Amino acid sequence: MSRVRQGWLGGTFDPIHCGHLDVARAAHDALSLETVHLVPARVPPHRLAPQATAAHRRAMVALAAKSAAWLRVSDIEMTADTPSYTVDTLDRLVAAGTALDTLHVITGADAFAGILSWKAAETLLSRCHFVVVSRPGHPAPGLRQTLPALAARMRDPGDYDDRLQPSIFLVDAPTAPVSSTKIRALASAGSSLAGLVPPAVAEYIDRNALYRGVA
Repeated sequence: MSRVRQGWLGGTFDPIHCGHLDVARAAHDALSLETVHLVPARVPPHRLAPQATAAHRRAMVALAAKSAAWLRVSDIEMTADTPSYTVDTLDRLVAAGTALDTLHVITGADAFAGILSWKAAETLLSRCHFVVVSRPGHPAPGLRQTLPALAARMRDPGDYDDRLQPSIFLVDAPTAPVSSTKIRALASAGSSLAGLVPPAVAEYIDRNALYRGVA
C-alpha cells in the first residue's frame, strides 16, 4: 500500500478557482503533505447539477493542477453515474491500494460545518484524517463551537503526529474570497475572471464559451 502522506480535495469544480487552490495549498503547507489530489465529482452529492460538463470540469482541474508540482488530478469519481459520496470514495481508494492512515480529506470550513449531514458521517470521520481550512466568513477554529460534538477530535496542525487516531485538523489560513457561483455570473456577463481563476482556466472558459449567457 502507498505510504505517501497525501491530501484529497474533492468538489464539483464548476469551475475550479483560486479559493480551491488556496485551500489545497494551506493544507499542503500546514501538514507537510507530499501530494494533494484534486478530485472532480461527476455527480456531486450535495449540489445542484453542474452547469459545465464533467469533461470540461475535469479539463479545468487539470489545467489548475499545473500550478504546483505537488498537485495531482484523480479521476476516481469521474466514472460513477451515482453521487460521489466521500465514504464510498474511501472504499474505492482502499481497493486501489491506498492506506487510509496516510490520507487526509481536505475541505473548507464552510462545507465541513455540515459534515454531520454527510452520508455515514461517523464512519467517515473514524477512517481518516480531515484537514479543514478557513474560508471567508468561516474561520476553521470556530468549528469547535459550531460542532461541539466533534470538538474533542479537533486539533491544531502543530499537534500532528503520524500515530494519531483519525483527527480533524483546523487550519486557519487566508483563502481567496471567491466562489464558483460568482465566477459563473461574471463569465455569463462576459466580465474578466483575472485573479479569480488561474489564467489557463480563464482562457479555457473563454475559448469554450462556458457559462456564457447563463443566468
